[in-house]
Amino acid sequence: MSSVSPVPFLSLPLSEKILIAVKELGYEFMTPIQEKSLPLLLEGKDLIGQSRTGSGKTAAFAIPILQNIRLGDNYPQGLILCPTRELATQVGREVRSLGRRFEGLQVVILCGGVPAREQAQGLENGAHIVIGTPGRILDLLNRGALDLRDVSTVVLDEADKMLEMGFEEEVESIIEAVPTSRQTLFFSATFPEEIGVLSKSYQKNPVTVKVEEPAETTAIQEIAYEVERDDKSNVLLRVLQQHPAESTIVFCNHKANIADIVTRLQDLGVDCAPLHGDLEQRDRDRVMAMFRNGSYRILVATDVAGRGLDIDHLDLVINYDFPRNAESYIHRIGRTGRAGRSGTAVSFYEPEEDGKLFEISTATGRKFEKPKLGFKNQHGLAPELRKAAMCTISISGGRKDKLRPGDILGALTGESGGLQGSEVGKIELHDHLCYVAVSAKMAQEAFRRLRDGKIKGQKFRIRLEE
Repeated sequence: MSSVSPVPFLSLPLSEKILIAVKELGYEFMTPIQEKSLPLLLEGKDLIGQSRTGSGKTAAFAIPILQNIRLGDNYPQGLILCPTRELATQVGREVRSLGRRFEGLQVVILCGGVPAREQAQGLENGAHIVIGTPGRILDLLNRGALDLRDVSTVVLDEADKMLEMGFEEEVESIIEAVPTSRQTLFFSATFPEEIGVLSKSYQKNPVTVKVEEPAETTAIQEIAYEVERDDKSNVLLRVLQQHPAESTIVFCNHKANIADIVTRLQDLGVDCAPLHGDLEQRDRDRVMAMFRNGSYRILVATDVAGRGLDIDHLDLVINYDFPRNAESYIHRIGRTGRAGRSGTAVSFYEPEEDGKLFEISTATGRKFEKPKLGFKNQHGLAPELRKAAMCTISISGGRKDKLRPGDILGALTGESGGLQGSEVGKIELHDHLCYVAVSAKMAQEAFRRLRDGKIKGQKFRIRLEE
């Protein structure tokens, strides 16, 4: 069990750079999974960590990698495998944040959606930590573009999902390309039999750390509405009216439903967007950046968005299509009600799906509320439920162009920018692109100022995203 009193990061033998970064990020005390696993990982032990999504496991494995990084050796020393591009991107963002005080730290993300040739060329500049999906990692390994002979730590993040998606052969091939002297870590929300088999093959005397915590969903109001299939879209509008929210994800099982829902909502003037596996990576990044920063009120997504999404505040989750199983349900609604905040999860179920509702109640140990859905105007939404408070401006420069959030904030709020700090929202940097949220009322003015001005003395292409 974790101790009654929270344990501070200062109690660990961490480098000053990590302790400063942790403090800057507002982390003073360790979460239970961090408290149990970090001392073991800093000793170099192999580990199987089991904890729910959102429990702080990324920092649990990233901090020991950073603690042992040798910045003077510009080759991969840490390898983190993730099942999806979204999770790899989120992990990369957190690793960079924790490593912000390590000057010259190279964190490279290798996933599909970007030509492998470009990534191979990028690796020529070196990398200290590599994060990616098994398919792309193995592809670059087979091309000879990626050398893992000096990797000292391998992490399988969401190992259960990785095996469920059929990546077992790729994972085995990748691990065999890493020295046997490595430290091998498996982190997972569940512990299927396949993980035990993989552990016996590739780990040395692993320590198992399991954190029994109150489910993250305890702050979530879980509601179920019985619906007829042909009436779902009308019920969706009534739910959006009855449960007003600044940010909402609507989950569907099929991409075809997503297109229909987005079209109807956009016809009503709602700021919303789709997210599914067929989108190009650049489009996924843009959609997620605009949802995170408040430029879209509603995201309509398949389960590709159920794991690994890095969203700070999410008020409402709607299961438009009933989840296929309890695990999918838990991951979907786990996007809301995080870090002690409250949230609402609404599930639609058709009459013949009543048994599935019972199965999920049994699996979670919680009962669904089944209130009557108030009747309101089915054909429209009030302006305050349609329009987002922010707009997004994209800038054709990013992290690798030496831009920092402070540079962009300065360009917007300085003498030539003219905006108030309160009118600028989230600033999200990518390698060669930046998304900045500005108040919708000031969006056109901010766009003109950036288009006509300079950032750090340079001109960049500026675009007002829609």
